Amino acid sequence: MSVVPVIEADVLRRQDPELAEILLGELARQSTTLQLIAAENFSSPAVLAALGSPLANKYAEGYPGARHHGGCEIVDVAERVAVERAKALFGAEHANVQAHSGSSAVLAAYAALLRPGDTVLALGLPYGGHLTHGSPANFSGRWFDFVGYGVDAETGIVDYAQVRSLARLHRPKAIVCGSIACPRHIDYALFREVADEVGAYLIADAAHPIGLVAGGAAPNPVPYADIVCATTHKVLRGPRGGMLLCGSELAERVDRAVFPFTQGGAQMHTIAAKAVAFGEAATPAFTAYAHQVVANARVLAAGLAGEGFVVTTGGTDTHLITVDPLPLGVDGRAARGQLAAAGLVLDCCPLPHGDSRGLRLGTAAVTTQGMGEGEMATIAALLAGVLRGRVDTRRARDEVRDLVGGFPPYPG
Repeated sequence: MSVVPVIEADVLRRQDPELAEILLGELARQSTTLQLIAAENFSSPAVLAALGSPLANKYAEGYPGARHHGGCEIVDVAERVAVERAKALFGAEHANVQAHSGSSAVLAAYAALLRPGDTVLALGLPYGGHLTHGSPANFSGRWFDFVGYGVDAETGIVDYAQVRSLARLHRPKAIVCGSIACPRHIDYALFREVADEVGAYLIADAAHPIGLVAGGAAPNPVPYADIVCATTHKVLRGPRGGMLLCGSELAERVDRAVFPFTQGGAQMHTIAAKAVAFGEAATPAFTAYAHQVVANARVLAAGLAGEGFVVTTGGTDTHLITVDPLPLGVDGRAARGQLAAAGLVLDCCPLPHGDSRGLRLGTAAVTTQGMGEGEMATIAALLAGVLRGRVDTRRARDEVRDLVGGFPPYPG
């Protein structure tokens, strides 16, 4: 199956050559540079085929069997398949697969459980909290009263004692656990204990680790959280989108919070692509992939530490690594630009208890390409070589192109 079938058929070139060149240019970029952004991955050709299918034409407000438009008998089947596969994959009593993104999923969770002005306890943004965890620029910070907990100054891991003390002091309506920059597993059982003690709902924002959960390489938040919010891309390797998992007692509230409260028509092509991804994630091959993602991340973290980077928390349990490049003579913002010019694509992020910004990188995409521990050592040396000035930009780009050429994201 072609990766970009509409281009292969030459339809887009004839219809809109300008856009065709843009799509081909992006495919070339992904195929000649190293994708180390922790939130990105390569979807399979089957997922891409579902995204480009005629299901994109169908308006389907509502839920299977209760749509606001006619002609939904086929897309109803697609959504039911996606729901059942998600429930089986994560052991959930209920799944909503209509959320357009991870942020949309979090918004729906808040809408299902909270009212404007309610107090919410969540990881503070300087320590790896997401925008939806109380940023004043986001709906969460405008509509709710967020209290932020932090991480331990020595270990960089969530300060669970502070979580408990702040929960007792503020008696929040909900507690959110989850991070965009924490490389260690979250203690969901402890969060559940604290939430029960103060009578709070527990919302797990598992956007980053949910793919590892699917592959048995990370703890499952479903048995502990009232609602689990997640994305379907990242390590899960599906289309860009979101989902919510919960118990049957909250199913109706969650569904009504997604539609009609926060969203309109479901994107049926994306829901079908989610179903494909859930099916792929239920295979032994995906289980092996998820464990390899973690193994690669640990080797990469150790390699970076050996090159002089300060690795946050001393390592990783997941696909995600955060490091301070200052010992190499550059801060995160400048480092990201230098590395991007050399074909090494990653993010910068706040560092807990630090004044500078660090680097955030992940191993999901490169592992999908088939890279292993040996390639991780090569990548660590490349990153350090560029930032220390041992490897100039042109040579680095050549080395990156040669490395990626041996592991094309879409062979053929």
